Amino acid sequence: MTEAATPVTDDDHTPLLGPGQAVVAFDVGGTDTKSALFDDAGRMLGLKRTQTPHHAGETANAVLDLVQELTARYAIDFPSVDPVAAGLIAPGLVDDDLGIALQAANLDWKDVPFKQLVQARLGLPASFSHDVRAAGEAEFRLGAAQPYRDVVVIVIGTGLAGSIFIDGRAHIAHGYAGEIGHAIVDPNGFPCSCGARGCLETIASAGAIARRYQSLTGIRPDGARDVLARAQVGDDAATQVWESALDSLAVSIAQLTAFLAPEAVVIGGGLAQAGDALFTPLRHRVDELLSFHRRPVLLPARIGQNAGLIGAALRARDTVGGPGVTGETRQAESAPSTDKGAA
Repeated sequence: MTEAATPVTDDDHTPLLGPGQAVVAFDVGGTDTKSALFDDAGRMLGLKRTQTPHHAGETANAVLDLVQELTARYAIDFPSVDPVAAGLIAPGLVDDDLGIALQAANLDWKDVPFKQLVQARLGLPASFSHDVRAAGEAEFRLGAAQPYRDVVVIVIGTGLAGSIFIDGRAHIAHGYAGEIGHAIVDPNGFPCSCGARGCLETIASAGAIARRYQSLTGIRPDGARDVLARAQVGDDAATQVWESALDSLAVSIAQLTAFLAPEAVVIGGGLAQAGDALFTPLRHRVDELLSFHRRPVLLPARIGQNAGLIGAALRARDTVGGPGVTGETRQAESAPSTDKGAA
């Protein structure tokens, strides 16, 4: 039996999915798994957070047990809501098209066909996607990126990853696209857990900002936002860490702009809550790095802390042809971008 699920409060900014089929969604993390039932009006019901089970060599099966148990619990708690599909998302390297978890170091699995296994366990059509791509899908269809067709969504948290949309369609490349956190910005920089050196994630993720400040000062900050607060009152070490994070993030956005010419770059995750303290200097840095390029609009994410779960529900609906805004139904017209500077 798994540890009891704890109800969590919904985010005021989480939008309704709108009318469509009822689905059940799961967001598996290294520590916790969030889950919810979505009814045919698009309302999120029974939002829960449950400890993710870890068992040596058997974590995937334990997660499947948890998914099955939570789905059965929703059937008891909400007997009038009958889900017709399930959506599961997880971190790591994920082939969304095939529904396979290629690898996830912190979850101890490799080449697990979760889409097929969830379908067998629940007797429902299922989708399996990368957590950040699912969050990006929610922003693209329902949030800050909705007016645009060419978009990069970057989520900055403990790690750093992205979701790419080109001409209104997600670019997945069998799970290898969007690993922005592992783009090298300093070949002589910090070693990364991926095995490379100088990855963006080692400098600009929220986890890296906190670790680097502690390394310089011996003081353990209360997260990246605490480092920012210290920088704002003149702490030299905090300023050094924060400024280098902004510089590296700006370089990566400038590179993405040169390669992909996105109309918008949406930034989400806990660090995005820094607001103008992040976006104002970041916009200036990106603008200074670009020349003839089309400047992307830099925007904070709108969906909130449940973006991944919303994205999982959207993709679950897609498996049964559910209504909703998709890349194929997005209007061809996109919002104009500015050529004068990163907005």
